[in-house]
Amino acid sequence: MLCGAALFSISFGTADISLGETARILIHRSHCANTTPAHIYIVWQIRIPRVLTAILVGMALATSGVVFQSLFRNPMAEPYILGVSSGAAFGVAFGAFIGVFLLIPGSWGVPLFAFMGAIGASSVIYMLSGGMRSTTISLLLSGVAMNYFLTALMSLFMYFNRDQLEDIIFWSMGSFSSANWEKLMIVGPILLLGVLTLPYYHRELDLLLLGEETAKSIGLPIKRTRIILLVISTLLTACAVSISGIIGFVGLVTPHVSRIIVGPSHKRLIPFTIIGGGLFTLISDTLSRGLLQNTEIPVGIITSLAGAPFFIYLLRKQKKEFF
Repeated sequence: MLCGAALFSISFGTADISLGETARILIHRSHCANTTPAHIYIVWQIRIPRVLTAILVGMALATSGVVFQSLFRNPMAEPYILGVSSGAAFGVAFGAFIGVFLLIPGSWGVPLFAFMGAIGASSVIYMLSGGMRSTTISLLLSGVAMNYFLTALMSLFMYFNRDQLEDIIFWSMGSFSSANWEKLMIVGPILLLGVLTLPYYHRELDLLLLGEETAKSIGLPIKRTRIILLVISTLLTACAVSISGIIGFVGLVTPHVSRIIVGPSHKRLIPFTIIGGGLFTLISDTLSRGLLQNTEIPVGIITSLAGAPFFIYLLRKQKKEFF
């Protein structure tokens, strides 16, 4: 399904390129009969980087969602809801506001400041919600409060620096329109490495869900494991946000749907979530390009429209905890 969706997404767009022509361009690269150089350029320089970026970002956000839910033992934990994505976006906006990207090349400075913002936001939320023993309501309230606070600061940046208005709006709504090979070559390997590393911690994640005392009795180094998993997940979220802006609910919807299909064991859950996250984000990006003629909807709006009802459904299931 993912490969088929990728092929369709590469073919889909304002330029009329059929699936067959797209397949020939992919196979023969620059030496392709019966096609124009313009179509070859569109496929290889515009659409393929965008499709690969959408897939990697979806994989990273979905996998981070699985890890956050297991770390906090909370079904509502997700990079967007917890405010980690907003922290990463705030880090980028702050770097642009103070002009630090003039000193540090933007291709490296953006992921760096995104990671710093994400780490800062997750640390504050962790402390406000009561640490690993946080309840669903305390975690949600802390995440909502952090989101509002960071959104207010980003609005303040927009007010004082109108020149950066478009860039800050981009980070707040999410889009793959600026994806290119240069950004993908820098952030892509980090996303791929992180996504491929987390499945090796499937046993540790299963043990964390059993409770702290049980995990300790089996010999799991709780503190070290949590720090490693938190840093990897935060890094994945920060790199994803640095290249696409804030895209919400991918880390919430995909893991829960995957659990329904393959069960709660992380040995099967993480690989399935990785593929599902890439598929969900790719479909959302394709819809964002095709729903309206001659304009593009930010992909964060599409994922939120799909994820918000699911979030409400999960809240209703957790109502006994609230009351």
